[in-house]
Amino acid sequence: MLVQKAYDNEAVKRSKVFRWYSGFRDVRELVEDDERGGRPKSARTEVNIVAVADLVKNDRRIASRMIAESLYMPKTVVRGILKEDLGKRKLCARFVPHSFTPEQRKDRVTSCKDIIAMADADNIFFNKIITGDETWCFAYDSETKRQSSEWVGEISPRPRKLKFERSHIKTMLIFFFSTTKA
Repeated sequence: MLVQKAYDNEAVKRSKVFRWYSGFRDVRELVEDDERGGRPKSARTEVNIVAVADLVKNDRRIASRMIAESLYMPKTVVRGILKEDLGKRKLCARFVPHSFTPEQRKDRVTSCKDIIAMADADNIFFNKIITGDETWCFAYDSETKRQSSEWVGEISPRPRKLKFERSHIKTMLIFFFSTTKA
């Protein structure tokens, strides 16, 4: 009682003093705690750092949650390894204007040449056209900007994603509306 009055919350609990007493009475010589089973104090070991680095190297788009599940580690430890030990950060792809593949450029040039040939063959070709339009038809929905995010190093360039590229399978449709009947 006197010790707790003197030291308030800093005082050692009475039960702990009795445990120490019984331990030293039974020939205990060490003051340090015994080894305990259970979870290690830190999961940020060299082995785990290498394992996380290998997973990110194989798939830069892998989520930290998936890494944590596959290595049986807390997500906070995985994020610490990625950011502090490996110097990685997760960036979303930056949208850039769409660019054509060589095949798409060739198709567009061929279509333009066909239109020019039709205009040369018919002197009033352009008088028949009211309007023209083109659109891309995509085979499936694209991934979102967030889905395209990936882990990059400190000096790695930011990943890029074409703004209008929604899939690898697309078709360009060109519509011409004419005033004359066929």
